[in-house]
Amino acid sequence: MAKPPAEVSFPGDKNRRKKVRVRGIKQASKEIQVRLEKNLQNLLDNPEIFLPEIRGEVGKFSFFSKNKDMMSQTLQEIDLVSKKRYDKKWLTRRMSKKGGDLVCRSLAGSLLAANGGDLSTVSVFKNPLFGSASYIRRGNGKQSHLAGIQNFNNTKLRMLVWDDHAKSGQWFFSWDKGFVFTGKTPEPPNEWISYILENSSIELVGGDIMWSKGLDKSIVSNKIITGNGWLRLEFDNGVIAGISRESLIKTEDSFVQSMAMSMMPPKLGAIVKSDWIWRPEGWPEDRDLPIEGIEKVKEVLEQWLLMSYDDKKLASACRTGILNSIKEGFVVGSSWYENNDLDSMLENMNGTDDEKEALSCVLSSLDSGIHVRSDGLIIDLEEEVVRFEDSSCHPILVALWPTYGKVILEQIYNISNDDIDEIIEKQSQRKQGFGAFLRELRENLFVANRINRLPWKKEELQSPLGFADSLIRHAVENGISSTVSKARKSKGLEMAMGWAWLNVHDRTESDAWRFDESSRDKGGDWVPALNSLWNAAEELLLNDNLEAVDDYKSAMEWLAEVSGSKINEVE
Repeated sequence: MAKPPAEVSFPGDKNRRKKVRVRGIKQASKEIQVRLEKNLQNLLDNPEIFLPEIRGEVGKFSFFSKNKDMMSQTLQEIDLVSKKRYDKKWLTRRMSKKGGDLVCRSLAGSLLAANGGDLSTVSVFKNPLFGSASYIRRGNGKQSHLAGIQNFNNTKLRMLVWDDHAKSGQWFFSWDKGFVFTGKTPEPPNEWISYILENSSIELVGGDIMWSKGLDKSIVSNKIITGNGWLRLEFDNGVIAGISRESLIKTEDSFVQSMAMSMMPPKLGAIVKSDWIWRPEGWPEDRDLPIEGIEKVKEVLEQWLLMSYDDKKLASACRTGILNSIKEGFVVGSSWYENNDLDSMLENMNGTDDEKEALSCVLSSLDSGIHVRSDGLIIDLEEEVVRFEDSSCHPILVALWPTYGKVILEQIYNISNDDIDEIIEKQSQRKQGFGAFLRELRENLFVANRINRLPWKKEELQSPLGFADSLIRHAVENGISSTVSKARKSKGLEMAMGWAWLNVHDRTESDAWRFDESSRDKGGDWVPALNSLWNAAEELLLNDNLEAVDDYKSAMEWLAEVSGSKINEVE
């Protein structure tokens, strides 16, 4: 056999104190030692001190029975352990025994610790739901059982001793004034119900009828529907509690958890009936909500009572369950409108007239229902219902635009050419507000339709007449100021036309040096004809005088004559 390697040592090792750290073990403070010593002495004096008050039925225990009652077995073994509580050897064997009652295994270990020993080193039990506490670890018992037995006056930890009993269908209720076992039936004492409501994470007022901020006794008593909705809890003893949506959203600690952690198993739904009191705005008072929606709300509340649903999301989940169950009409935000009430629906949405017109256009083109989620996802529905999770037009149009933009452009703005795809793509990438985009589109189309009144098409005239035409188009679209820079940067004959344009609009100040003498001379001669052309353009394009088209033709012919240009005749 090979020899083990020689031990490697380093300078100073002999003088270095070795420290061994064990997770979950710590040096107990004087306060902890005193508390544990007191608890263990009480346990030694009365080994049944950690037991709950037996209020439920306890079955008879028999080794030959298939359906053994766990509480009956535990009680019988506790009696045996109690009689041996001063027998350290017997306790040592029992706390390490693999078989037998698990609770009694931990009880034996705790009683052995109570018979004397060092309390300076303790184990620490931690649980995010039940809290933490120090205890003396002896034997093979569960940590939670040892901690619960030795901290029998801790209202939460003491319930952990009975976790296996709870799994078998037995019920326990713990509060500051008591600890009871109710057998196979969850029957909490009235005092317990009052305790959990008074000590919940949401402040409640009242007596047999309680309510949170945002509600009052009348609302809870009469189940009055509010705009935001509220949670109604009715306990088996008749106590009713109403919790507003605002209170659920603002609470820092789980409301259901603050109550359920005082019972074992922590299944609050076994002792309380829950309901979400709400209906969409506009839904008829004499009409029942869809059964599918009611069932969905029940599912959500069941999950919430099992502490698997966040308080802050409860109201939204219940509301969504109801809204998504509606199979007809218009569902917008948290409101409902009948199929023939499109105008009212659009009137109550947030958006400009252009946005509402575009949305109405899309809805009129639909062959079936549609659901537009707040994240932009579009779902086609078989039912004749329109669902918008947002009540603002803009996010809805953003989602609809790639698919239905063509419908909007063709039917409202009469655009039916190659520009459609470019417009759709540009707006999709630009993410401009749809109100501003549609207003700008309408204005541009309005200007474009006016400019189409000009007798010559764009770029149909030769230079410098074409340059004069482009200046007029640019001025109508963007204003006179936008043409100044363009006129200054012109060259050749266009430079002369640019100088004439600046003279027509009195914009020549400090600009003479930009133009050569020849251009200034020619342009000066063209000013009267170009001025006549601009006056005709104003009448035709800005003042809606359609008869001015003849004046525009005559002025362009005059400008062609003085500039020595040729012009194509217009029919």
